[in-house]
Amino acid sequence: MNTLKPTYTTLLLLWLFSLPLLCFSQKPKQDRKLEKALASLTEGFKGTAGIYVMNLRTGEYASLNGDSIFPTASIVKVPILVGLFDQIEKGALSYHQQMIYRDAIKYGGSGIMQYFKDSSETEVSVLAHLMMAYSDNTTSLWNQQLAGGGEQINKLMEKYGLQHTRVNSRTKGREEIWKIYGWGQTTPREMASLLVKIRNGEIISKAASERMYRLMSKGYYDEDALSQIPPYVQAAAKSGAVDASRSEVVLVNAPSGDYVFYVGTKDNTDQSWDRSNEGQALIRKVSAYLWNYFEPKSKWKHEELRGTN
Repeated sequence: MNTLKPTYTTLLLLWLFSLPLLCFSQKPKQDRKLEKALASLTEGFKGTAGIYVMNLRTGEYASLNGDSIFPTASIVKVPILVGLFDQIEKGALSYHQQMIYRDAIKYGGSGIMQYFKDSSETEVSVLAHLMMAYSDNTTSLWNQQLAGGGEQINKLMEKYGLQHTRVNSRTKGREEIWKIYGWGQTTPREMASLLVKIRNGEIISKAASERMYRLMSKGYYDEDALSQIPPYVQAAAKSGAVDASRSEVVLVNAPSGDYVFYVGTKDNTDQSWDRSNEGQALIRKVSAYLWNYFEPKSKWKHEELRGTN
C-alpha cells in the first residue's frame, strides 16, 4: 500500500496556518529598554506616576506602576460609554433617540450642555459626542444613568476582565472608595487594555466598538499627549484631570504599527491649572518620547504655538 508523502506546498501551508496559533501562544515580552527610559522621564516627579505602554504589532510592553490603582477623573467616561452602548445594543436605547434636556441635571465643570436652555431637544448621539469630545460632565452623568448606573457599568467591566476599573460616584456600596479615588478608578494596564479591546472590536459588538472608537478619535482636548503626535496621524484618546491627578489614555494608529499608552498620576504636589502643570508636562514628555521611540524615522517635531499657555 502506497503512503502519501507530504509535498513541500503542503508543509508550507501547514506552517502558515499555524502562525496565528504560535503568535497567540507567545507571552508578551517586556521592553526593559523602554521601561528604563520611562523611569528616567518620571524621575523627580512630585507625586506618584504610573505608565503602561504596549506595541500592538509586536506585543512588547513596558510598565511602571502599571497595576497600581489611579483616579480616572474624566477617563471614567470610557467605561460609561461602554455602558451606554450596551443599552443601545440591547435595544433599551437607540443611537439617535430623542431626549429632552432639563436644568435639574445640570452639572458644572467641563462641557457645554450645562448652558443649554431647559426643555432643549437633543438625542443620545449628541450626549455621547459631548461626553467624549468635550468631556461634558452634565451629559456624562446623564449617560451614566441611561447606562443603568455605576453598578451596571461595573458589572460590564468585570465581564471584560477588568478587576479594578470601576465607577464610584453615585454608585451604591462605593461611597467610601469614592472619597479616595473620586468619580472612577482604574490601573494604567486595565484602561489601556480596554481601549485596545474597543480598537479590536471586542467590546459589546464590532459595530458598537467601531462607533466608540470613532467617538474617541475626535476629542477637543488635544494640547497634552495628542500635541506630541503628528496631526495627520489618527489617535483615540481620553484625558482626565482633578486638582491632584492628571492622566491620559491614547491609542495611536502609527505608520509602523499601533501602540497604546496610559499615563496616570496621583497625589500631585503641583495642583495648578495652567499648561505648565507638572502632571500635564509629564504626559507630554512621555507621549513625545513614545512617538520618537516607535517612529524613529519620522521627521515630524512638535512646535509650540504662541499664545497657547
